[in-house]
Amino acid sequence: MTFNPHTAQDRAEMLAAIGVASVDDLFTIIPEDVRNPGLHQPPSLTEMEAAARLTELAGKNLQIVPGNSFLGAGSYAHYVPAVVNQLLLRGELFTAYTPYQPEVAQGTLQIIYEYQSMVAALLGTEVANASLYDGATAVAEAALMALAVQKKRDRILVSGTIHPHYREVLETYTEGREITIDTLPTPDATDLRTSVSAIQDALNDETAAVIIQYPNFYGGIEDVKAISDAARAAGALLIVATLPVPLGILKAPGDLGADIVTAEGQSLGVPQSFGGPYVGLLGARQAYVRQMPGRLAGIAEDAEGKRGYVLTLQTREQHIRREKATSNICTNQGLMATAATIYMSALGPQGFREVAERAWNNAHYLAEQLATVPGFAVVTDGDFVMEFVTRTDRSPAEINAALAEHGIIGGLDLGRYESGLANHMLWCATELNDKAAIDRLIAALA
Repeated sequence: MTFNPHTAQDRAEMLAAIGVASVDDLFTIIPEDVRNPGLHQPPSLTEMEAAARLTELAGKNLQIVPGNSFLGAGSYAHYVPAVVNQLLLRGELFTAYTPYQPEVAQGTLQIIYEYQSMVAALLGTEVANASLYDGATAVAEAALMALAVQKKRDRILVSGTIHPHYREVLETYTEGREITIDTLPTPDATDLRTSVSAIQDALNDETAAVIIQYPNFYGGIEDVKAISDAARAAGALLIVATLPVPLGILKAPGDLGADIVTAEGQSLGVPQSFGGPYVGLLGARQAYVRQMPGRLAGIAEDAEGKRGYVLTLQTREQHIRREKATSNICTNQGLMATAATIYMSALGPQGFREVAERAWNNAHYLAEQLATVPGFAVVTDGDFVMEFVTRTDRSPAEINAALAEHGIIGGLDLGRYESGLANHMLWCATELNDKAAIDRLIAALA
C-alpha cells in the first residue's frame, strides 16, 4: 500500500497556483523522445547465477599484490592492523550514527572525544573537530572558516603545489560567492615547492588566508614557518593541508605557525576502497573554535558530578541558529573517524613514527633505484618522505601500461594535471613497498 499525503483536490489547487493544467506539463521542457526511456534490462537471474556473473566480472580486475602499487597522490596503501576491522565491525560501532541523544550514546561520544584529542595532538593544534567528509572538502571548509574569522577580507591565496583535486573542490565551494581565489602557478619542475617570495609578492590587505600543502602534492617539504611569518606579517591566516603518516617524523604544522590545519585521514586505518568513503581532519587555534565547521564533542558533569560526554558548538544548518550556521556538514564520517581512532590508539606515538620511518626508507631506496634505470631522472630537490617526482624519456602512460602487465601499478602521470610536467611521474612508497617489491618494479622497468 502506498501512502500519498495529497488528495486530488490538494494537487488541483497546487497546479492552479503555479498555472499549469497537469503534472505532465511540468516536464514539457524535456524532449518527448527521452522523457520515458526504455530501461532494456537483461533477463532476471537467480541468486546463484547472479553470484557467478559478479564473480566473472570481478575477475577482470587487476589483482595487485600488497606493495606492488607505487601510486599515491592523496590515496595511500597502508597496512591496517587486524584490531581496526575487528573492533569496527562491532554492532554498536558499525551502525552508530550522529549521537544526538547523549544519554544513549556515551560510548560513541567518548570515541569522538578521543578522536579529537589525538587529531589535535597529531596536527599540533589546540582544538580539532569531529571530522569532515575528506581531505578536499576539509580544505574548502577551512577556507570558509578563515573568511568567517577575517570578516573584512575576501581573498584566498592558494599555492600551486596543492593537490589539483583540492583546488577544484575549493573553487566549487566558493563559486557564486563574493570570494576571490588567487592561485599561484605551479613552480618549475626543478624545485616543486612554494616560493616564500612568491607568497609575499601575492599577499595584500584583502587576503584572508594562505593555503599550502605539507608535504605538497609533489612530495616536497614546504617551509611552513617562513610562509607562516609572511602571512602573519600581512594580517592573513595560514591554512596547511597535510598527510597524517609523514607527521610521524615531520614537525606538526600547528607547531610551525599554522592557524588551521586539515588532512585526509584515509591513511589512518581506512582502506582505499575504490575511492571512499574517506574522512577529513581539521584542527585550529582555540580562538577560532566558534567558526569551526561540523561539530565538537566535549566533557560535562551531571547533577551528581559524574563525567559525561556531549555534543557542543554544533551550529549547523539543520540545527538552531540556522542563519548563523558555520557549515552545512551533515555527517561526520563517524565510522571512518572511529577507524582512525582505533588505528592511532593501536599504534601509539612510537608505532606511528615507525610507520613513517619505514615509508621514508622505502621511498628513498625507490628513488635511488629509479635513478639507475636508463631514461629516468629524479627531479625532486630536497627532502621528501613518501613521494617524489621523476622525469622520463618515454610516455608515462606507456610505462604504466607495460608495468600493469607485470601486476604493478606505476607512478602518477603528472602531465594529466600540468602541461609543463609532461613525461614526469609522481612515485610513492609506503611501509608496504619494501625492498623486494621495489626490486620487482626495477626488474620490470629494465
